[in-house]
Amino acid sequence: MTEYTTRVLDAVRSKNAHEPEFLQAVQEVISTIEPVLSAEKKYEENCILERITEPERTIIFRVPWTDDTGRIHINRGFRVEFNSAIGPYKGGLRFHPSVNLGILKFLGFEQVFKNSLTTLAMGGGKGGSDFDPKGKSDAEVMRFCQSFMTELQRHIGADTDVPAGDIGVGGREIGYLFGQYKRLRNEFTGVLTGKALNWGGSLIRPEATGYGCVYFAQNMLATRNDDVSGKVCTVSGSGNVAQYLVEKLNELGAKVVTMSDSNGTIYDPAGIDAEKLAWVMELKNVRRGRIKEYAAKFSGSKYMEGQRPWSIPCDCAFPCATQNEINGADAATLVKNGCKLVAEGANMPTDLDGINVYLDSKILYGPAKAANAGGVAVSGLEMAQNSQRLNWTREQVDAKLFDIMKNIHQNAYEHAREYSKDCTAEFTNYVAGANIAGFVKVADAMIDQGLV
Repeated sequence: MTEYTTRVLDAVRSKNAHEPEFLQAVQEVISTIEPVLSAEKKYEENCILERITEPERTIIFRVPWTDDTGRIHINRGFRVEFNSAIGPYKGGLRFHPSVNLGILKFLGFEQVFKNSLTTLAMGGGKGGSDFDPKGKSDAEVMRFCQSFMTELQRHIGADTDVPAGDIGVGGREIGYLFGQYKRLRNEFTGVLTGKALNWGGSLIRPEATGYGCVYFAQNMLATRNDDVSGKVCTVSGSGNVAQYLVEKLNELGAKVVTMSDSNGTIYDPAGIDAEKLAWVMELKNVRRGRIKEYAAKFSGSKYMEGQRPWSIPCDCAFPCATQNEINGADAATLVKNGCKLVAEGANMPTDLDGINVYLDSKILYGPAKAANAGGVAVSGLEMAQNSQRLNWTREQVDAKLFDIMKNIHQNAYEHAREYSKDCTAEFTNYVAGANIAGFVKVADAMIDQGLV
């Protein structure tokens, strides 16, 4: 590493020593953009790395709420407004007990480059709370969301910061949050994305992250004159991203053999077809059950308690659960068992050791900031529809999503070919390509706007 990048990394580690996920994300980006930093001295002269690794604004607040028995609870709320150089802050809200400032800084930092890659005018941010909506009644979730938004509404707006959903924040939570914003601000505006269709939402938004990840995978495979048809695929997770990713893989002729939740994995050698997937959607979205029930419902399948899907032989793997769900040993097992492609539907699901295994093995690897950008891309399209007071058709939105993912792939591919020395006729380093492409757009905008 150069003297400049080493100095910046040391400073970031010193200031954020208790935030491992954020440090991991920063190291992964900085280590891959060195070629462009060496070629363009303006970034060091303008201290872009020092500035881009520090959030523009971090908001922390308490969230008091009462449960159905009248007992008072206190949670902590966050919004990390990381970078607004190319547009208003944009990124999801996560409600989960694991939420802390370090995780949200990592997610917000990644969001900066992901949003840049979409070609849409969106900055990067992230937020949420350590509140756990699991097991809570609708009334309890509503009271929490109203308390959360009572403070957050001071800091967001359609041209300032536009949150969306993430883990633990689905259509129900977005509805309660939007309702409270509207009540307090007396305005109906596109301040949140992921809204219901009958009050400002966009078609394809629920499907967007999963569909987009498959589209990105298809573009990677096309560089080797291949596609997903007939491929055996392992998928982690069973939430929104995983569900629609499986749906799109099925449409394109692939065979998905796994899904999972935080307790374990189901393995179905016959494949999770459309009928079985519909049952999973009802289980997770309506009954809010656990994935282990699948094995009791469908003969020939089995439930693997406490395990993730990465020991199952496959052609393609799609991690869609959570950060760092694949370590170096898992990645090595995937490659050993014949996996030729990994496309990330979750945010940073592979740790640095695992990423190095993919790169050393020269498999097709689509990092999260590129492969799962479909969700925020359609959020951007929802913002555009809200601004115009229009609703586009399903076909229009899906076509735009397809083109955006194709453009993201092409942008990452071309930047990798221009700057990354380890690319060959058969191998493209999409990690370097995505990071460089996302970085250059944001960094140039920061220089143009002066020292702010």
